[in-house]
Amino acid sequence: MANRLAQEKSPYLLQHAENPVDWYPWTDEAFALASRVDKPIFLSIGYSTCHWCHVMAHESFEDEQIAELMNEAFVCIKVDREERPDIDNIYMTVCSLMTGGGGWPLTIIMTPDKKPFFAGTYFAKHSAYGRIGMLDMIPRLQELWQTRRKEILQSTENILKVLQEQTRTEPGGELDEKILHDAFNDLSNRYDPTYAGFSRAPKFPTPHNITFLLRYWKMTGSDQALAMAEKTLAAMRLGGIYDQVGFGFHRYATDEKWLLPHFEKMLYDQALLAMTYLETYQITGNTLFKETVREIFTYVLRDLTAPEGGFYSAEDADSEGEEGKFYVWTVDELKKILSPEEFDFVLKTYNVLQDGNFRDEAGGEKTGANILHLSKQVSDKKHKEILKKLFTERTKKIHPHKDDKILTDWNGLMIAALAMGARILGISEYQEAASKSAGFILSVMWDNEHLLHRYRDGESAIKGFLTDYAFLVWGLLELYEASFDPQILKEAVRINDLMLDLFWDGTHGGFFLTPDDGETLLIRPIEIYDGALPSGNSIGLANLLRLELLTGRPELGKQANKMIETFAGQLREVPGGYTQFLSGLYSVLSPSSEIVIVGSPQKNDTQKLLSIINRTFLPNTAVHLKDPAGNNKKLAELAPFTENHTAIDNMATVYVCRNHTCKSPTCNPEQFMKLLRD
Repeated sequence: MANRLAQEKSPYLLQHAENPVDWYPWTDEAFALASRVDKPIFLSIGYSTCHWCHVMAHESFEDEQIAELMNEAFVCIKVDREERPDIDNIYMTVCSLMTGGGGWPLTIIMTPDKKPFFAGTYFAKHSAYGRIGMLDMIPRLQELWQTRRKEILQSTENILKVLQEQTRTEPGGELDEKILHDAFNDLSNRYDPTYAGFSRAPKFPTPHNITFLLRYWKMTGSDQALAMAEKTLAAMRLGGIYDQVGFGFHRYATDEKWLLPHFEKMLYDQALLAMTYLETYQITGNTLFKETVREIFTYVLRDLTAPEGGFYSAEDADSEGEEGKFYVWTVDELKKILSPEEFDFVLKTYNVLQDGNFRDEAGGEKTGANILHLSKQVSDKKHKEILKKLFTERTKKIHPHKDDKILTDWNGLMIAALAMGARILGISEYQEAASKSAGFILSVMWDNEHLLHRYRDGESAIKGFLTDYAFLVWGLLELYEASFDPQILKEAVRINDLMLDLFWDGTHGGFFLTPDDGETLLIRPIEIYDGALPSGNSIGLANLLRLELLTGRPELGKQANKMIETFAGQLREVPGGYTQFLSGLYSVLSPSSEIVIVGSPQKNDTQKLLSIINRTFLPNTAVHLKDPAGNNKKLAELAPFTENHTAIDNMATVYVCRNHTCKSPTCNPEQFMKLLRD
C-alpha cells in the first residue's frame, strides 16, 4: 500500500510512496504525532536524480526488516531538498558541524521539536569497515532515546547554540582590491596545472570561480587568470563530464582528469556553464566555447523544456538500475552501429579501449564500458554525422528518469543564460525560449503576494525563497538587455523591490534565505557561500549594483555597500569560497559604464553599435536601447536619465557614461569602440 507521500507532487517523494516505511512529508501532523507518541524524527533529505539516494532506498527503505525497525523507533519524514532548500540548508549545516562533511542522502535524527542530535549521509543496511549500518544504528538510537534522554536534550541545545552563532553576522568594515588578489591566489594555489580545475578528485565545474577569474583578468590583465579559465573550460568540454553524444554537462567528475562523470544532469549546471562559456568566448573568440554553448542549449531545448514554457529540473544518473548505463558504450555495441571506418575513427578520436575506460564509482573496477571523451578539439566534420548515428541509437535505450518539476530559481538562471546567448550569438530562438519561460513564471508562479518556488502537475506551491527572487531578477535583467522591452525591466525592478521587502536583514544588511512570513524553523539562514550554486546574497548583490546602473537609483548601491560591509569578515576568512560574491565586489571597485543607444532597432547603424557591445566583455555595464520613433514613457519612468537622449542627425547615436561622468555622444562605431577601450 502507498504511504502518505503518494499525495505529494515532488518526484523524489513519489519515488518513496510505495516504501514500507511509514513516511510523512514535512508537516505539522508528523511533528505532532512524534510529540504525542514520544518518538524522535528520522529525517531523510534527498532529490530524485541522486544516485546514492536510490541506493539507500533500495537497500533500506524498500526493505521490510529495516522499515519495521524504522516505524517502531521513529516518526519518519521525507524532504525533497530542491523543494525545501531552507530545511536542507539548516540540517546540512548541522551535518557539517557534527561530522565534518555532508551530502545526499542526508540523514538526521531529531527531537519532535526539530532539534537534531545525530547526523550522517548514506548508511548501508549492514555495518561494515567500521561504518555503522541501519540494522545496528536504529536499535542503538532507539536505546539512546529511551535511556539517555537528558544527554540527548543537552546535546541538542549545544548544537542549536552553535548553529545560531554560525548565522550571526557582524559588520566587518570596508574591503579593497586586496581581497580580490587573495581570492585569486587561493584559486591559483588550488589549480591543477595538469588537468585544470580547482581541486583533486572529485572535480565540480564551479562556474563562478571561472567568471571571477575573467573579471580578475579584466581588472589586472593577468594572463594566468585567463589561462586557468580557458584551460578548465576546454578540459571540461573535451572530458567525460560532457555528454559528447547528446550534449550537456553531467554534475561532476569523480576523477581528476574530468573523465569519469557522476551522470546526473542538472538544469542549473547547464545555465551557469553556458554563461561562463559565453563570457569566455567574448574574450577569446574560441570557437570551441561558442559551439559548446549552442550544444548545451540544444540539449536543454530538446530534453528539459516543458510545453508550458518552463524548464525541468534534472535528469537522473541511473537507468535500468545502473548508474551511467544510458551514456556508456561497449566496443561490441559500437562495432554493430558503425562502419569499420567510423568505428576506427571513434576508437582513436574518443579514446575508446577494448576493455573499457569507465570504472565503477564505488569500487573503482573497470566495467568493460567506455565513456566517450576527446584529447583535443575535433575539426573533422564527419564526426558530427557519426555522433548523430550514435545519438539515434541511444534513443532506443531506456532513458534515465527526468525530474519534471519546474523551479523558479533554476528557471531564472536558464532565462539569463538563453537571453545572454541570444544577445552574444545572435540567435533569436534562444530569446524566444527565455521569454516563454519568463512569461510562464510571471503568470503562474504567484500567489498575489509572493513568488512561488515549485510547479508540477498543474500545481504551483511553496513560498519562494531568496534564490527564487534573486535568480529570476538576474534572468529578467539579461532578458531586458537582449530585448530592450521596458516591461521586462519593470518586472525586474518590481520583484527586486519585493525581495528587499521580504528578505532584507534590517539590522545588519544582507538577505535571509526565507521571507519574513515564512515557516518558523530552528534558525533563519543567511547564506553567502557559493557552492554548486551561487548564493542568493551573491546574486542579490549583483542585481542591486546592476539595477542602480540601469535605473539611476542610488539607494540600491547603498544597500549593496551595506551587504559588503556586513559580510566582510566572512569574506576575509576564506575569499576563495565566495567568488560569486567577490564578482559583485569587483563591480564596486572597478569602473562602471552606462550606455544608451538611441536608434531604430531595425536599422543597420543601430545594429552595428549593438554588435560592438555584444561581442565585447563588459562585466560592469548597463545598456539601454531607445527607439526615437517609439513610446519611451515607460523607459523614462524606470530610467529617468534616458529621457533627454536623442539621435543626432537621425543617425544611431550612443551615449557612454563612465563612473558617473558622461562622454560626448557619437554616431561613429570606431569612436564608440575607443570609448569602450578607454
